[in-house]
Amino acid sequence: MDAKAMSGTESGREPAGGPDGQAAGQAAGPRHPALAAAVETIRAQGHAFVEPAALREAAAGRLEGEAWAAFARSWDDLRPDTYMADGGRYRLRRHAAFHAAPGGEVGRLPDRPHYQTLHHNPLNGGLERWFEPVTEEVAGGEALRALLGTARAVFDHLSPGAEWLIEMHQFRIEARGEAQGKPTPEGMHRDGVDYVLVTLIGRHNVQGGVTGIRVDGRAGEESFTLEQPLDSVLLDDHRVWHGVTPVLPLDPAQPGHRDVLVLTFRREG
Repeated sequence: MDAKAMSGTESGREPAGGPDGQAAGQAAGPRHPALAAAVETIRAQGHAFVEPAALREAAAGRLEGEAWAAFARSWDDLRPDTYMADGGRYRLRRHAAFHAAPGGEVGRLPDRPHYQTLHHNPLNGGLERWFEPVTEEVAGGEALRALLGTARAVFDHLSPGAEWLIEMHQFRIEARGEAQGKPTPEGMHRDGVDYVLVTLIGRHNVQGGVTGIRVDGRAGEESFTLEQPLDSVLLDDHRVWHGVTPVLPLDPAQPGHRDVLVLTFRREG
């Protein structure tokens, strides 16, 4: 890889920092009690839910006020996903990739396609998918830096010394009239990475969107709904299958949508 393309100021891009004012490259472990607890919960159960208040505290103000409002508004500027093999036009998105070396900052990579195998995505996998890139304002903003740093603080502790390829996905799933929107049209799945953060940005005029979790080696399936902005779940992708039920408008006369941020972390090397 081209280190200059990935390492903060040398690439002409702002590096992304971590929570509590900590540089994202520091892997001493999460300082906030809720994030430390998430590490242990993921080890034990494969996934952990983190409440909005804990994320805001860990982010030291970077997920509040105008920084958060601007970040959330950026979901109004996503572009159609034209790769939907089911013919659906209900998904809007943007994509970006980042690199983080052990002990280093998180830096944005040049735009690249998103690729999943058919094994991990039997509906849309098996081809390189080029999506509209995340804007520079969003990629360099305080809110994203805080979320990248929070996720990395947890995942670095689970996988010490990791060099990460991080992919960022902004998703809006639309629902109109009787037409449902499908957050995971491929069904219960894994993403083919090491760890995943899913954060709700917002819901408007929708019902449904229930997250299902199935952990290898355990009977049954857990379910919950991300309802409030910043409701978040962190997953060990090697052990956990996840999916989300379709959404429909609460008021069929008005359009509805569900907005989420997904950050995937794949260990390199």
